Amino acid sequence: MILKSLGYRSDLIFTRFDGECLDLESFLVVKTPSNPCYFWGNFLIFAHPPQLGDLAKWRLIFQDHFKDPRTYHVTFAWDSPEGTTGDISEFLADGFRFEKGVVLTTQNVRVPPKFHASLAVRPIEGDTEWEESIQIQLSCANATLSKLQWENFYRSQMERYKKMTKAGLGTWFGGFLGSKMVAGLGIFKDADIGRYQVVSTHADYQRQGVCGALVYKTAQYAFDQMGIKTLVMVADEEYHAAKIYESVGFTPTEKMLGVCWWDKTHE
Repeated sequence: MILKSLGYRSDLIFTRFDGECLDLESFLVVKTPSNPCYFWGNFLIFAHPPQLGDLAKWRLIFQDHFKDPRTYHVTFAWDSPEGTTGDISEFLADGFRFEKGVVLTTQNVRVPPKFHASLAVRPIEGDTEWEESIQIQLSCANATLSKLQWENFYRSQMERYKKMTKAGLGTWFGGFLGSKMVAGLGIFKDADIGRYQVVSTHADYQRQGVCGALVYKTAQYAFDQMGIKTLVMVADEEYHAAKIYESVGFTPTEKMLGVCWWDKTHE
């Protein structure tokens, strides 16, 4: 199966590092053994959008490939960069959440209208700054999952990003006001494609131009020092952050669609 979606293709940057991707022609099985609770790291990508009757078939396929008892979710995606939803009615009726992402790309950036000029941006250093990055992520986590679930997720993911950084596959950045880290993100690459990860601004510093400054300065770094020609960002289609990225020069180019169910009683 050849993926059309740049969004899902760039997801595989991380899968290739420490995960597994099984190609079964009409769908891909994507696994992250180091984090079996990661909804969008353990999922199926189908070649076509769902149709009525697919839920039962897709569930059986998922059960066949994901047997780790720690996996408490079921996640399906489909390769439809043009945004064809298909028929998801039975998924919604069964308690799945419809996930709509927008893929934004750019080959150059501009200073956004809202720009915190005092923000200093650099690659983070040492365990203390990695821990500060996790705390920033936790400060702005939404209520979809419990605080413990988010903390377990972020810690597992940051261990992965730390290993990828040490392997020369990317960089994790901090945004600083004076000596205080107030924002962070990662950029990881495959050839000349760079993919952003976990853009986060501490809750106390949001809506001050920090995010725009962070994305702008890290993009400049990626173009100048990482050999990247195209940057890829994925954002929730309905979340305000996509507009911030557009203000820096990113352009919406694709959709990323999927559905996810998880056990709401799990801790």
